[in-house]
Amino acid sequence: MGSGLILAIESSCDETAAAVVERGARTLSSVVASQIATHARYGGVVPEIASREHLRAIVPVVRAALAEAGVGLHDMDAIAVTSGPGLAGALLVGITYAKALAFAQGLPLIAVNHLEGHIHAVLLQEREARAEAGADQPALALVVSGGHTHLYLCRPNAGSWHYSLMGRTLDDAAGEAYDKVAKLLGLGYPGGPWIDALARFGDAHAVPFAFSQIKTKLHLAGKAPRTKAAKTAPIANLDPRFLFSFSGIKTAVLRYVELHNLRPEAEARAVRLFGGMGKKPVKIPATKEEALGLCSQQVLDLIASFQHAVVGDLLKKTLAAAESLGARRLLVTGGVAANRELRARFGAEAGRRGLSVAFPTLALSTDNAAMIAAAAWPRFQAGEFADAGLSADPSFALGR
Repeated sequence: MGSGLILAIESSCDETAAAVVERGARTLSSVVASQIATHARYGGVVPEIASREHLRAIVPVVRAALAEAGVGLHDMDAIAVTSGPGLAGALLVGITYAKALAFAQGLPLIAVNHLEGHIHAVLLQEREARAEAGADQPALALVVSGGHTHLYLCRPNAGSWHYSLMGRTLDDAAGEAYDKVAKLLGLGYPGGPWIDALARFGDAHAVPFAFSQIKTKLHLAGKAPRTKAAKTAPIANLDPRFLFSFSGIKTAVLRYVELHNLRPEAEARAVRLFGGMGKKPVKIPATKEEALGLCSQQVLDLIASFQHAVVGDLLKKTLAAAESLGARRLLVTGGVAANRELRARFGAEAGRRGLSVAFPTLALSTDNAAMIAAAAWPRFQAGEFADAGLSADPSFALGR
């Protein structure tokens, strides 16, 4: 079959990544150029800036991945690239370069869904650990990140994988709620690591956040609501028990801040740590220790309560789906899967129920290209190649 080597490129959001992976099971290199420091000044990802940074980084990142692996383009069997979902301009940078490399080397091009990549981040880790028996078993996957909160039933099928969408968010992704709450409280970007670090110093039961049951909207007559999430996955036939919504808790945090007059404290903290709030660029970095010293106990309790509620909702609905589908194996992946409380509570509850649960390493939780190469391998074996007309698909859906 050849070398079994695939060079993968990932540029869906604010990381430029390239990796070389052998047969979807052994990572020879994985290089990531992060833009976090650039976008932290603005409190979130600025799409135009992300695209420009990808243009600067794409060539040196790919060269570094090849050098680290000790191979050249002539050693590759295929080029893989993320084609969606993500930011259109950012995706186009990676796709255009991948197409150029594939054409110049006469190699097949493989288009990979970003969400499928996150699922294969766990499978790649298991294969590298030689846990082959687990890596090829059906599983229920929770993909939870700054842009996605989806539940998929994943089943191996003749060397490939089949994905059935079981649930997803109706509005904000869980990671997006983390980012927005952190910004509201005068903390940094991305919000997940800040809130995770500070939550352990607060009382998780101090603020009684609750998630209401999601009901079918009669006026929609079974059609999907016109939200940004509805563009990336249909929901008309999904069980309401497995649907998520995080815009409500984000608003509840805002109301709590206003009711308890915590806004001035948040603004003062932002000025101390960053030099200001909003879209004004700032240059002063901050540490979790500095933030802890500036947060009152009331704010720490609010942070802990917010995280406890979000993790609890993710846990409740994932386990409900697992029970309904008869799934005995869970995969929890995506940027939010790096959250310590989430890992601890999922692990403990899965253990009590006799379920197996697997997480990616911290390095594979966030966006990377190794996961794209791992997801591309079954497609390579099946001969599922992209044509010359491949372009970015910001709303690329996985599973039906």
